[in-house]
Amino acid sequence: MAYSVQSKKSGKTYFLHSRDQSLRGGHVQTIYFFAAQPKDGVMDGIPKGYQLAENLKTGLPLLRKA
Repeated sequence: MAYSVQSKKSGKTYFLHSRDQSLRGGHVQTIYFFAAQPKDGVMDGIPKGYQLAENLKTGLPLLRKA
């Protein structure tokens, strides 16, 4: 089951995704992002050590380190 959150400002539903991104130095970093539709990389829950927050201006959800 995909992890979803509804924006308090707009009422839209967003789904949490993750992807491994290769950086210039060859280091690979995992990034987390929200999208309007579930796609490849959809997650079942919030990763350990992160907490959910919402941008007050745009209403978009985001993850912050706890």
